[in-house]
Amino acid sequence: GGPPEGAGMPDKELIQLEEGWNELQRGIDKLKSYLEGESPSAFTADEYMLLYTMVYNMCTQKHPHDFSEQLYQRYQEAFSAYISDRVAPALQEKSGEPMLHELVARWNNHKMMVRLLSRIFNYLDRYYVSRHQVQPLRDVGLMCFRDLVYVNIKGNVRDAVVALIDRERDGELVNRKLLREVLEIFVEIGMGNMQCYEEDFEEHMLKQTAGFYRRKGAEWIQSDSCPEYMIKAEECLERERRRVRGLEEAGDGYLHASSEAKVLREVEGEVLAAYQSQLLGKEQSGCAALLRDDKVEDLSRMYRLFSRIDKGKDPVAAIFKKHVEAEGISLVKAAEQAVEGKRDPKKDASSQESMFVRLVIRLHDKYIQYVNDCFGGKHDSLFHKALKEAFEVFCNKTIVGSTSAELMATFCDNLLKKGSKEKLSDEAIEETLEKVVKLLAYISDKDLFGEFYRKKLSKRLLFDRSASEDHERSILARLKQQCGAQFTSKMEGMVTDLQLAKEDQRRFVDWMAEHRRPPVDMTVTVLTTGYWPSYKALELTLPTEMIQAVEVHKEFYESKTKHRKLTWVYTLGSCQIRAHFKAKKVEILMTTFQAAALMLFNNGEELSFKEVCQRLNAPEEDASRIMHSLSCSKYKVLLKTPPGSPIGQDDTFKLNVDFTDKMHRIRMPMPSADEKKKVVEDVDKDRRYAIDAAVVRIMKARKTLKHQELVLEVVSQLSRMFKPDFKMIKKRIDDLLAREYIERDKDNSAVFNYVA
Repeated sequence: GGPPEGAGMPDKELIQLEEGWNELQRGIDKLKSYLEGESPSAFTADEYMLLYTMVYNMCTQKHPHDFSEQLYQRYQEAFSAYISDRVAPALQEKSGEPMLHELVARWNNHKMMVRLLSRIFNYLDRYYVSRHQVQPLRDVGLMCFRDLVYVNIKGNVRDAVVALIDRERDGELVNRKLLREVLEIFVEIGMGNMQCYEEDFEEHMLKQTAGFYRRKGAEWIQSDSCPEYMIKAEECLERERRRVRGLEEAGDGYLHASSEAKVLREVEGEVLAAYQSQLLGKEQSGCAALLRDDKVEDLSRMYRLFSRIDKGKDPVAAIFKKHVEAEGISLVKAAEQAVEGKRDPKKDASSQESMFVRLVIRLHDKYIQYVNDCFGGKHDSLFHKALKEAFEVFCNKTIVGSTSAELMATFCDNLLKKGSKEKLSDEAIEETLEKVVKLLAYISDKDLFGEFYRKKLSKRLLFDRSASEDHERSILARLKQQCGAQFTSKMEGMVTDLQLAKEDQRRFVDWMAEHRRPPVDMTVTVLTTGYWPSYKALELTLPTEMIQAVEVHKEFYESKTKHRKLTWVYTLGSCQIRAHFKAKKVEILMTTFQAAALMLFNNGEELSFKEVCQRLNAPEEDASRIMHSLSCSKYKVLLKTPPGSPIGQDDTFKLNVDFTDKMHRIRMPMPSADEKKKVVEDVDKDRRYAIDAAVVRIMKARKTLKHQELVLEVVSQLSRMFKPDFKMIKKRIDDLLAREYIERDKDNSAVFNYVA
């Protein structure tokens, strides 16, 4: 019979330490001979299970037969013994590339040994290691290799690797896979940190890299042009980048990814930073020469390369700025010389000026493209700034006695006028206007441009010379975007005002049909004073027919509004007169003022200049221009005694009945008053107000300010429209002190206080 019910199984037989270890040692020896290539396999699954169970049993016996500590010790000794007997000697007898191959093979074997043994001794990892806080088995295995092998040969390994890299840099083909595997050992031996890789290999390799490229840079700078040098620099940077292991397995790089930035920094330092000024300054092929010869591809490469180094782009931008500035200044000089060399400087000045604006636009087109294509475009403000500063230099020079602000206003006027010489499509006009507005950004006296533009716009609108309302509105929209709503509000008002005036005239025509007609046909343009430039209103004595016509309009106007006062500006009116001369009838187009003067002679009288002024009730300087236009210009419809200009007090005039012309209709020329002077005076006046307002605004907000601070604040507030002159600001401050808007501080005369 069997054992009685409930009796325990007999105890498992106790395993003694040596007897158990002998079993394990046989397994370990079998593994070693497999690793040494002496036997075809390590162990079968059954053998593995037996060994695992042996360790398990030896660690779970009751005290004092729990051999965990002794097994942990012997696990470590198994590695040490194997390394000392077999691994270390095998590595010591080799050097160079064979040593590297041996190292890779030994390391792979070692990792396999660690993997298999740590699985057999796995029970230790689970309990003993965590309970006693000792190193896990895997780490114990790797540390044996580190302390017994790596420490002794790392110097030789590093030198062998660096020698291979150098050979590769010189164009030899090397075994990249081998390099990758060796460098992987430097990483793995760090067991989770990069210290071994960085200190034992990388630092030395970086020094070597710097030395290699220092020699190369010194060779290339002597022998190569700037573009050739840059191509080499770009190629070697690309080659170094490919030495780094990519994330994708396909690449055949071997350096650890963390080295990429460091290696490239060494190359950039030696090849680019060290020679930057020499490279950029090369006489025949440096940056200035590349700009001169439009070498777009080389300039792009230059930008790419020097963007890599700290402040590397600054010198390129400085050369770019200087180049653009020089090109612009030469346009200014060419325009001046062209006018000086001409017979009729006045006439040629205008065509030269418009040519100048076109060339500046072309220059801007060219270099904005450089900025966008070669120099980083939107992502790099440095070159936009260089371009801006260069253009600001020559766009604010005076050309043939005119400021750029005036030239640009005239240029726009020529584009927008009817019968413009420029035969351009609508798109081309739009595009050109857009470019002019962009140039305006570089002009410091935007207010001056605004005033000239407004004067010319008023003429286009009032004399029906504007070619297209769409274009007029479109450029105003662009100016508004560039300079702010305040800048264009009056101009927009003018365009709208004229539309309203046309409707008003239509209503007047309908009204006359129902009520009464004046003796002469008349068109009236009623405008809002605030929008338009100020015009001289003369109380001219008009011919009777005209007076009657004015009366009719007055009656119409008062029938619809009671509280508005109309001011008649005869200097802007125009008239069509039929003249019956002896030879033929001629229709003459002239201003209302000219017509009033001419009608004085309708009865064949001869009048002195003095009498003309009295009858017209006109100031002498205005009357003198009118009489000059009728008697001394292209069409002499009045005869003057004595003939020729200038006009004296006692000169007399009478109708030239023999006047004739091959045309049936002629336009009487009208000498223009010096508008430029008036515009400049108006702008000066506006600037005084603007400075006053700025000073008061600033002082009201800040209450107390030093003189210097106040001046700088005023400049910064007004610089969007014009560059205020320091003398002018000081004058305005004195004026405001006198008018008691501000006062000097009692204790410090350089400080101002706001007077509430």
